Amino acid sequence: MPAAERQALKVTLESLGEFKKRVDVALSNFEDSQGSAQKVGAHRLSEASFKGVGRFDEAKALHAQYERVHERLTALSESLGLQIEALQIAVMGAHGNFNDIEEEQRRRFWEIQTGIDRDWREAKREKDAAEAEKQGKSAPKSNNERTVTY
Repeated sequence: MPAAERQALKVTLESLGEFKKRVDVALSNFEDSQGSAQKVGAHRLSEASFKGVGRFDEAKALHAQYERVHERLTALSESLGLQIEALQIAVMGAHGNFNDIEEEQRRRFWEIQTGIDRDWREAKREKDAAEAEKQGKSAPKSNNERTVTY
């Protein structure tokens, strides 16, 4: 390998090392923030918070929407944390060679990727079903998606 290529590889490895440090800091900051999955999940409002005492049917619908949004925010927060974790593992692998990463870390990386893919497909199915319902059509059928395991 010529000297110029070795120098470029060295710079790239140093850049990956710096990038990994930034990813580690981002993950730590995220886990400590108000946006972490645990903190978002812990903040809940009851239906009574919306309607107080007495009958107020609109409050029930508002609470249902609040629950839906809260559930999605919690899922988004969890997904973001998982994606940062997967990126952290990928950067470690790219820094050396993916074979140098412990089997448990490789397994975790693919577990995260498979879960993210599954969640994305589920969200797309829900969106398609909601769109079909708006248009008065039946929900689209599954297109024989296959599950990939690693």
